[in-house]
Amino acid sequence: MAKLFRKSELPHYRSTRDTRDRLDLVKPDGPVAGKAIAADRIIYHPGDSAAKHYHKDSYHLFYILDGEGWIFVDEGSHRLTPGMVAAVKPDEVHWFKNVSRENFKFVEFWAPPPGETVWVTDDC
Repeated sequence: MAKLFRKSELPHYRSTRDTRDRLDLVKPDGPVAGKAIAADRIIYHPGDSAAKHYHKDSYHLFYILDGEGWIFVDEGSHRLTPGMVAAVKPDEVHWFKNVSRENFKFVEFWAPPPGETVWVTDDC
């Protein structure tokens, strides 16, 4: 039988840099343990942004749920809207920004879960 979780039963974090909101869905050491994949639900509120970073040896996928935002990679930037998927390969520097007046919400997946996140800038 499937195990159901309430939002309150999953680890929930707020950024120390801005108002970003993360709900851990699948983590190696979480209530829903995953060894081959990890997943979070992320909300960027208006004006929120992430610092430049990359994940060692891990593919990173983002499925956009609601709102719109921007992903930045070395090759440039891309506007993301609901239903889109963005894929970042291992060791590829990336970051996000919400320049809209609404929340920008997505689910992110890592395969395999990242062993290390490297922050390129120190404003995380």
